[in-house]
Amino acid sequence: MPKLILASQSPRRRELLERAGLRFEVVTCETEEVNDAALPPEEICARNAAAKAEAVARLRPDAVVIGADTLVFIDGRALGKPADAEEAFAMLRLLQGRTHSVCTAVAVIMPGGERRDFREVSRVTFRRLDDEAINHYLSVVQVLDKAGAYAIQEHGELIIERLDGDLDNVIGLPVTHLLNVLAL
Repeated sequence: MPKLILASQSPRRRELLERAGLRFEVVTCETEEVNDAALPPEEICARNAAAKAEAVARLRPDAVVIGADTLVFIDGRALGKPADAEEAFAMLRLLQGRTHSVCTAVAVIMPGGERRDFREVSRVTFRRLDDEAINHYLSVVQVLDKAGAYAIQEHGELIIERLDGDLDNVIGLPVTHLLNVLAL
């Protein structure tokens, strides 16, 4: 198998691939993220994942390059990474007591340019949370680098009532689906 490259700086994606036993290297390039509110959130994810993979594949055409992007969305509105604690609080308040979707789009570029892209969507239901519960969660989890201002794998029991779908997808990379696409 050719060299495997993850075109992402996400420590969570790295951990997921390592846990799956894959050998890979991380290579990233600066890309401008699409944040067009007129686009469906799944399309935003797909375009951002593709941009990351394409930029790295131009540098390493001999490798299998994996780009990914994850968005939380509710009511057709994408929730990316919060800019500050105030925005994180507002996001969690919006999500509390409701079900939202988490989409991870994955762009896989094989040597020679063959594309094997896919998207995975999971549904997450939050517990009802008062302001005190939200502030407690924000005090124990660093959320500024996480879409939707939460990490299901970090004290998720404090905020999550139910998950319908793939846990790894919500963390940031649907590994089982990826392994099938790579035929490993």
